[in-house]
Amino acid sequence: MKNLRDFTYEELLEEVRGLGEKPYRAEQVYGWVYRKCATDIDSMTDVSKALRERLKESYSVEGLKVLEVKSSFDGTRKFLSELSDGSRIESVLIPEGDRLTLCVSSQAGCALGCRFCMTGLSGFTRNLTLSELNGQVFAARGLLNEGETITNVVLMGMGEPLNNYDNVLRFVSILTDGRGFGFSHNKVTLSTAGLVPGIRRLGAEANINLAVSLNATTDEVRDRVMPVNKKYPLEELMDALRGYPHNGKKHVTIEYVMLANVNDSIEDAKRLIKLLRGIPCKVNLIPFNPFPGARFQAPENHMVSTFSKILQDAGYFTIVRASKGSDIQAACGQLKGRYGEEEGERDSAGG
Repeated sequence: MKNLRDFTYEELLEEVRGLGEKPYRAEQVYGWVYRKCATDIDSMTDVSKALRERLKESYSVEGLKVLEVKSSFDGTRKFLSELSDGSRIESVLIPEGDRLTLCVSSQAGCALGCRFCMTGLSGFTRNLTLSELNGQVFAARGLLNEGETITNVVLMGMGEPLNNYDNVLRFVSILTDGRGFGFSHNKVTLSTAGLVPGIRRLGAEANINLAVSLNATTDEVRDRVMPVNKKYPLEELMDALRGYPHNGKKHVTIEYVMLANVNDSIEDAKRLIKLLRGIPCKVNLIPFNPFPGARFQAPENHMVSTFSKILQDAGYFTIVRASKGSDIQAACGQLKGRYGEEEGERDSAGG
């Protein structure tokens, strides 16, 4: 059976034409899937009964199985979903002022092995399908409280989005399609560890915000904390960012996880200023969120303040990003999908 959530509008149009139906039927079905969140074909009441019967022969509307939801004291909600092959992914709803951001995973696990990231240290399983990407939006909608609306979507969860480029780009097309989820292009952000070819391609093919996880100001340090730097070193990465389209409200965000005595010095701040010359951007400073087994420590508060002031004095809009959901391991770099491990721990403890 084909999952109707595995099609963009253009792809669904071809499917409907293949059934000998008129194009407007594709828009009807697409609207039921994405705007009206249909969970079965029979609920598509303005689609003819004959077409519904034909659709049921080859198509279904399948969602994710949410295994667990954890809520933080700050309102952050992390939910763990199981995929059809038993793989598990985590997604996060993050409230902040009048915004409610959904953080979406793009892969089950991650192959990049960033040393400060729980996901990267847990290994890689596979890329997510389009329906599994979409499924996180549907699942999140099911967790909303009365009056809540998802305002922003960020591809900053488990995995490297640019290593699942084709499915992610199809997902972005549905996110920003008025017939689909209907988000503004300016409300969608993709975060990458710095895959240069993917950055260049994204700039040419998608009109969304880009965030780059930088986290070091020298190749020596970045090689150590982010192995991807050995393939795409800083000079090459910065050149790609200077070439990324900057128009309207679209911008590049530099994400800088601060690691005590690794990348948080005054000299690092000054080198960062030099690296960012010619790149219209803002900087998010993210004090490291320790997790069990982590080899790094959080920076001292005065180091974070000093680092931030140096960047601001140089004219860079800089935010020290408060940790959200750290008590439920939903903060930056903490997603891992420990449901199975925790179940085993409880069983072995006789709980």
